[in-house]
Amino acid sequence: MLKELNQVMDYIETHLTEEIALESLSEYAGVSDYHFRKVFFYLAGMRLSEYIRNRRLSEAGMDLLLGETVTEVAFKYAYQSVDGFTRAFKEWSGFLPSEVKQNGAGKTFRKLSFVITVNGGNSMEFRIEKKPAFCFAGVSKRVPMQFEGVNNEIVKLAQSITAKQREEMHTLHNIDPKEIVNVSYDADENFLKEEGYLTHMIGVLTTEKHVSDQLDKIQVEPCTWAVFPTEGPFPFSLQNTMAGVYSEWLPSSNYELLTVPSFSFTRMDPEKKEYAYSEVWIPVREK
Repeated sequence: MLKELNQVMDYIETHLTEEIALESLSEYAGVSDYHFRKVFFYLAGMRLSEYIRNRRLSEAGMDLLLGETVTEVAFKYAYQSVDGFTRAFKEWSGFLPSEVKQNGAGKTFRKLSFVITVNGGNSMEFRIEKKPAFCFAGVSKRVPMQFEGVNNEIVKLAQSITAKQREEMHTLHNIDPKEIVNVSYDADENFLKEEGYLTHMIGVLTTEKHVSDQLDKIQVEPCTWAVFPTEGPFPFSLQNTMAGVYSEWLPSSNYELLTVPSFSFTRMDPEKKEYAYSEVWIPVREK
């Protein structure tokens, strides 16, 4: 995965003065849009769009120092107007473009390169499981993407499930893990910001062929899963584990992601408020 990420960084670097089709970058990396966005966010600590913006403005500042005009630089880096470029540059650097030219003041943001760094001591429990073909069956809706904290739209989705839907899911539930699971998939192609949407399902795993129209279905082919158990305050322990999967385990493992929805489940501890056992299931294959 590190190799693919660095290839994407190289691609961005050679296309800074062009329109970059962001949805094609995940294809270039060989993973789904949503997986790629999460990997980049957890490794880089910023959104992909923010990185591209920072690199463009950094290079724009260098070009201004080398004598190019504000107008030349604005249109060179795909801004629609000089005013738009001026506002973006001032917000990013704290300087007006004209001040860079006049005073030699500036700010830089270097190209990212991804490497494995051993920080020591941290371990991540996981297991590998192979599962036959099955489908997710449940209730779904479009919700805003959110990597941290409680997603209130998912809470509302859970509250909207009817007694009949719950009864059918209980009847269908015939394959491990026999838990109510959360599945996220079909993220917006334009992932400029975390403000995009994805489809979130609350449901069960089943091999039953007949699922009524009151539930949605996602068919999953036979594949291998990396499973990461975690225990602690909810949802923070679960989200930290997801971050570790993408930022630590995946880059250093002998596995790569499949374009299949990942899922998780959580069992709340009745004796400890906001404390839970969770598992994150990630579809993978050996490199």
